[in-house]
Amino acid sequence: MPGTGKTLLAKAVAGEAHVPFFSLSGSDFVEMFVGVGASRVRDLFKQAKEKSPSIIFIDEIDAIGRARGKNAMSGSNDERENTLNQLLTEMDGFGSDSNVIVLAATNRADILDKALMRAGRFDRQIYIDLPDVRERKEIFEVHLRPLKVDEKLDTDFLSKQTPGFSGADIANVCNEAALIAARNDKKAVEKQDFLDAVDRIVGGLEKKNKIITPSEKKSIAFHEAGHATVSWMLEHAAPLVKVTIVPRGKSLGAAWYLPEERQLVKPDQMLDEMCATLGGRAAEKVIFNEISTGALNDLEKVTKQARAMVTIYGLNDKIGNLTYYDSSGQNEYGFTKPYSEKTAELIDQEISKLIETQYQRAISILEQHRDKLTELATVLLDKEVIFKDNLQKIFGDRPFAKPDETPSEEIKEAMIDDNEEVVIDNNTDK
Repeated sequence: MPGTGKTLLAKAVAGEAHVPFFSLSGSDFVEMFVGVGASRVRDLFKQAKEKSPSIIFIDEIDAIGRARGKNAMSGSNDERENTLNQLLTEMDGFGSDSNVIVLAATNRADILDKALMRAGRFDRQIYIDLPDVRERKEIFEVHLRPLKVDEKLDTDFLSKQTPGFSGADIANVCNEAALIAARNDKKAVEKQDFLDAVDRIVGGLEKKNKIITPSEKKSIAFHEAGHATVSWMLEHAAPLVKVTIVPRGKSLGAAWYLPEERQLVKPDQMLDEMCATLGGRAAEKVIFNEISTGALNDLEKVTKQARAMVTIYGLNDKIGNLTYYDSSGQNEYGFTKPYSEKTAELIDQEISKLIETQYQRAISILEQHRDKLTELATVLLDKEVIFKDNLQKIFGDRPFAKPDETPSEEIKEAMIDDNEEVVIDNNTDK
């Protein structure tokens, strides 16, 4: 995964190994002239053997380690294959008694040549995933050291507000928060600076000068209120944090959720998420009896989700327990589909049926709560940003709310200023 710290891990190994360490990129071997790449591999291993015991680290090894003969589209690329052959020979060829350890990093382990991944070469693969909530807290503590932060700042709160962030993203949040605090002439970086930094990174730059007509603004407000209403009424939809109609990046408005960090997803959970995502368009239909192009981002999201349910996870009764997913990447450049034309039609029908069912479900939920939807949209038009406590005032508590979903004092503190700029490129798109 990008930004999770693969190269950092190599730097840590280099610092602690106390042996000669050779670090280079896979692209360093790639050259237009015949034989140069293979020659560079030979020279590298010759130097490493002379200084043995030693460690070689090759970053982005997919530049030379891509499976041979797979990408027929680009024509023959014998030079890259020769370089890979030389690397394979050096790593575990006929004379392999040297004390040289080879490390490599890549984001595309699925496309590497099988000969490179066999036992005796890169036989220990370490998958570095995105950090969980505990790991994010520790990463925050590392990046907060050089900053002058407010004494009340709680790293637990920050780690919970950043699901799906990599180590590089967290470093970026800390840097951006420091810049925001400096722009506002603050003595220390406060909690609100970090929340604004997350908004800035996920949603893009705020564009208050974007020209939006009153009718468009009303449509955006009902769209976002629709998302908030439907997600509030569904058990498995992610709990809402805040909703905004302030334009940011490409989005004209956004609803920000705090998803659960779960490893397995059940069909009911996926369907509830799809229904909440379609709540924006459904609200436009219920209130104005017409729809707009503002749901582009939502439609893209639900279409991908429905296709994944049918063709990847085997969660559809008509298609059954089949998957057309290929983890090896062999079909990446193929022109044939692994199913018949009849099955393709069935897949299209089932995807459409899934989405339409959830759209009608969202419409019926909004028609039941039309008064509350209108009240919420009115508040949103007035304040431009609303939080979870605004929804609680209008709708009351969620009947299936988990104990940890009630707003903590920390989140309430972060909600005090209704005019703060907010967040996420999750919904309305131009």
